[in-house]
Amino acid sequence: MMLKFTANLSLLFTELPFIERFAAAQQHGFSAVEIQFPYQLSPETLQKVLQNNGLPLVLFNIAADDLMQGGEGLACVPEKRAQFRAALEQAVDYAQVLQPEAINVLAGRCFDNTRLAAYQQTFKDNLRLAADTFAPLGIKTVFEAINTYDMPAFLIHSGEQMLAVLAELKHPNLFMQYDIYHASRMGSDPAQFIRQHADKIGHIQFADSPNRGQPSTGELDFAQLFTAIEQSSYAGWTGAEYKPVGTTAESLGWLRLLL
Repeated sequence: MMLKFTANLSLLFTELPFIERFAAAQQHGFSAVEIQFPYQLSPETLQKVLQNNGLPLVLFNIAADDLMQGGEGLACVPEKRAQFRAALEQAVDYAQVLQPEAINVLAGRCFDNTRLAAYQQTFKDNLRLAADTFAPLGIKTVFEAINTYDMPAFLIHSGEQMLAVLAELKHPNLFMQYDIYHASRMGSDPAQFIRQHADKIGHIQFADSPNRGQPSTGELDFAQLFTAIEQSSYAGWTGAEYKPVGTTAESLGWLRLLL
């Protein structure tokens, strides 16, 4: 399967105002985009700018409350179940207009280990609710492991934990969002994991490790990784979700080699 790349517009082309990043992605060779949190623009505005640039929006996240500011986040917090349902409804409003292929549920963090079981159960309940909600729309529900260096106490931080959740919930509309950078930071072998579990992966993202720059700024072998994806059964998009060293345009040597 030929690789298909998306530009994550929350991290790429940040030299430009958000609304201008879509055209820049298209001009630099991307055929789709993804956004961490699209909610600063209306779904109709986003739809128009996507159509103007001939780009599908492949993926976005359900809102995560205070997660990005160092807080617990949303999806795993027992006291925030009603708030999660509201965030899910907001995501549905966007999904009905934008028709993404997948929507990501960020687990959040548990800072109090005595409550870990309650947080894990809350997350699984909310994940099942999201998977049930998006299934009739033809949209996959995904969730990801995030490394505990960048996000201490993140509830899901390994591929093994994601596999365990999938095995427990057994939901036909639930998949892993596999982030090569986060997996590598936690000591995993991403190429091997992708080869073994491609059928359970709904979306892939990447950055080099350990500093989350573009390919060739760290220790990962992207020729091997891209080959592993290409030779696996995974047929989805591969998202460039890195922090460019230099300008975004300067960071895209890896993409020019592949186009």
